[in-house]
Amino acid sequence: MIELETPHGPARAHVNEAEAPVATLVLGHGAGGGVGAPDLKAATEAALAVNVTTILVEQPYRVAGRKSAAPAAQLDTAWVAVVEQLPIGDLPLYVGGRSSGARVACRTSAAVNAAGVLCLAFPLHAPGRPEKTRLPELEQVTVPVLIVQGESDPFGMPPAAPGREVVAIKGNHSLRSDKAALDAAVRRWLQAR
Repeated sequence: MIELETPHGPARAHVNEAEAPVATLVLGHGAGGGVGAPDLKAATEAALAVNVTTILVEQPYRVAGRKSAAPAAQLDTAWVAVVEQLPIGDLPLYVGGRSSGARVACRTSAAVNAAGVLCLAFPLHAPGRPEKTRLPELEQVTVPVLIVQGESDPFGMPPAAPGREVVAIKGNHSLRSDKAALDAAVRRWLQAR
């Protein structure tokens, strides 16, 4: 674990080093959860299996012990500060996360020069509020995107688009129901890059 300073307090990076790394994947957690979420663990295992070093980032509000997420601008600023300090070297950089972490990765993908974005349970809209879409956050991404989404996710099902693949798996927003499908989707997408 590495502690890194950001403009909004210290963040933590949990580094899972691949044996012979060919790329680095940096993942953020959801708004109320942490880096131990089952889908983040599954994505980490899948990435390591294809020699992609995976770094799980704890945002400063979580390191400080707060459960409520910081405002989007603070999350984005802290994320960029963390990614800029990580020991990535010349390897291709992929970013992503679950739910809120996926949104942060999308909004900052250009700023960190990401080669692709992995979204686990992207919250397209608040439950029962499809008119308040967050689709523009996905549409601003100019690199390949993989979204792994539960078929019955109350936060909606993002649409596929050129450069944006959506894999629907059994389950809801937690993505706990089909670890094998999540693993297969992440491995295949990373290997294709």
